[in-house]
Amino acid sequence: MSELRVASRYAKSLLDLAEEQGTLEQVKDDMDLFNKTLTESRDLRLLLRNPIVKHDKKLAILRAVFGGKVSNLTEKFFTIVTQKNRESALEFIGAEFLTQYNSLRGVQLAEVTTAMPLTPALRTELESLVRQQTGLQQVTLTEKVDASLIGGFVLRVGDRLLDDSVSFRLRKLRTEFSKNPYQSQL
Repeated sequence: MSELRVASRYAKSLLDLAEEQGTLEQVKDDMDLFNKTLTESRDLRLLLRNPIVKHDKKLAILRAVFGGKVSNLTEKFFTIVTQKNRESALEFIGAEFLTQYNSLRGVQLAEVTTAMPLTPALRTELESLVRQQTGLQQVTLTEKVDASLIGGFVLRVGDRLLDDSVSFRLRKLRTEFSKNPYQSQL
């Protein structure tokens, strides 16, 4: 079974159980912390994927890193996942949990990259654009700054990408000029 399918099933189980026990927001915070830690620690990601390291050792490391920082439900979840020899799926489970949580709450995640930091008016306009495109009322906009865009923005909503940057337009113009049949006569 693929890691993504396993991750989806475990994430759904954790989401349902947390909702049933009334600890959904706490578990969501735990998964935010878990994902942030995995993103920042390449060594932890590699350790969880390593088939040579024994499962009890991986669990001990997870407890050492997250013990006291996450809820009992999340700690028990880590225990179950390691007992089932699925530690390599944990990084996918964390991301999938957040995806399913946002879907449950009707939240749309969007990422915008601009050449300069957004003004409050432009941020509101982009959030409105995302609401209009998705039909969801709640939008969480993540902002990144990349000076190489020169100007404009790149907006990613789910698997859709809207590139309205100056650098994209320049590449497009360069391609158009390279196709020009009269260029060879000059």
